[in-house]
Amino acid sequence: MKYLSGFFAVLFGLAVWQAFVELTGLPKFILPGPVRVADTWWQNRWLIAEHAWATAVEVVVALLCGTALGVATALQLASSRIARMLVQPVLVFSQSLPVFVLAPLLTLWLGYGLWSKVAMAVLIIYFPITSSFFDGLMRTPSGYLDLARVMQIGPKAVLWHIRIPAALPSLATGLRLAAIYAPIGAVIGEWVGSAQGLGYLMLLANGRAKTDLMFAAMLTLGVFSITLHLIAHHATARLIGESR
Repeated sequence: MKYLSGFFAVLFGLAVWQAFVELTGLPKFILPGPVRVADTWWQNRWLIAEHAWATAVEVVVALLCGTALGVATALQLASSRIARMLVQPVLVFSQSLPVFVLAPLLTLWLGYGLWSKVAMAVLIIYFPITSSFFDGLMRTPSGYLDLARVMQIGPKAVLWHIRIPAALPSLATGLRLAAIYAPIGAVIGEWVGSAQGLGYLMLLANGRAKTDLMFAAMLTLGVFSITLHLIAHHATARLIGESR
């Protein structure tokens, strides 16, 4: 029922969009209707697919790298008070910098290829994954920890067998957020400097006043982001279910 209601909501939004274009008579280069966008998407489907594949590779690699780095950082923070004193302020400071400020530097350092886009996406998803998992690790139910002390269980065993399983729901929340934010980071990197990807295609279409192609690329990115979020949602729900 949830997916059916979402489908009808999309249909309603498309109908309102088309009606607005027809009633206002706006030029197609300013706001094309969904019918024209769909036709443009079909005519350029292979071009869009090529650029969508490039963005998808950047996002998947960024999710893998960002998740590994975020989980490792959260575990280190939870295990060491010194690490919390030194690293946590740096994490907070990193989030105060606008991502557009860092994108040109990453392109300068890493070039116009894959890794500058991956680094941009990792910077965006690293903090949500780290902070959510760390928060879960530090909020282990006190009853579990009291029982571990009574049974004289070592710190490492407590971490791996009690604190990490209890923190998996928090990690799942961070991963779901990362699935939404990662495409944004990749596209920002493509805007700054790239020769492929949906962000590059949107800039190219905008520069040539092909608004319908820009909308087609943008909607493709939206569908990809929603699909990625659904995959992350079902994967994390299964992970949490298996851990219990």
